[in-house]
Amino acid sequence: MLEFSHKPVMLEECMQGLALKDGGVWFDGTVGGGGHSYEILKRSAPNGRLIATDLDDEAIAAATKRLAPFAPRFTIYKSNYKDFENVFAQAGVDEIDGAILDFGISSHQIDDEDRGFSYRMADAPLDMRMDQTAPLTAETIVNTYSEEKLAWIFKTYGEETFAKQIARNIVKYRADKPLKTAGELSQIIQNSIPAKFRFGAPCERKAFQALRIEVNGELDGLYELTLALTRRLKKGGRIVILTFQSLEDRIVKEAFRQMQSPCTCPPNFPVCVCGKKAEIKIINKKPITASEEELKNNSRSKCAKLRIAEKI
Repeated sequence: MLEFSHKPVMLEECMQGLALKDGGVWFDGTVGGGGHSYEILKRSAPNGRLIATDLDDEAIAAATKRLAPFAPRFTIYKSNYKDFENVFAQAGVDEIDGAILDFGISSHQIDDEDRGFSYRMADAPLDMRMDQTAPLTAETIVNTYSEEKLAWIFKTYGEETFAKQIARNIVKYRADKPLKTAGELSQIIQNSIPAKFRFGAPCERKAFQALRIEVNGELDGLYELTLALTRRLKKGGRIVILTFQSLEDRIVKEAFRQMQSPCTCPPNFPVCVCGKKAEIKIINKKPITASEEELKNNSRSKCAKLRIAEKI
């Protein structure tokens, strides 16, 4: 088993976005190896309190070890961040001063062959579960989903142009034997994409991303989660969200836009009758992206987009 390691993306930008201060209650919904959490506890010392969640047992163990110097100011729950309402209830918390969600997959998860997240590891099992106690795996999906459903997943979650071809070839392959490894799936994907389209970014990336999203239900309820979590901020509290693919970013952008928008009456109404008021102000109208320096030092920051909103 690899030692858990993960370099947080846009660390300073995230911390500045949270507007950290001494004291307060902070929420890290995707604790990972504890990189962001460490800085939150450090910069909210001596009285700041952190509530964190993650589904990965290895991540929780690594973060607990890393954050030990700040005990007892933090608690990590094995939970999906989308279930934050129950976590807050267990922690005895109603409102928070700030929240961070980092939707990136950790370096450890990518590099650990047993997890099956990477198309670069030919012998890796088709797993892709964040929570390794969950029943659904990528292997189950590619071997049991219909051709139509597979194509929909690749097209919708991966924005894959050749979704139908990939799905068709998966079904043909599994008619002889079930898919077991990342290498088998990678070969099918490569054979499904015309040669002239295989240059540039690895052609397997989109399909593997789509499977990971389906396995972990990453987009399910994301819009509602963004609204609900933002509404648990105190006045002046901030939420910081890091996304790594366009679907996530669009959902977060739309949720923030809806919360910032005041009147929703049709433009031809002479007076407002809806009574809606703006709930937040958006700190950065355009998403913040990684600096050239960070791109040099952390290639996984290339696709990252950071959005920040403040409760009003």
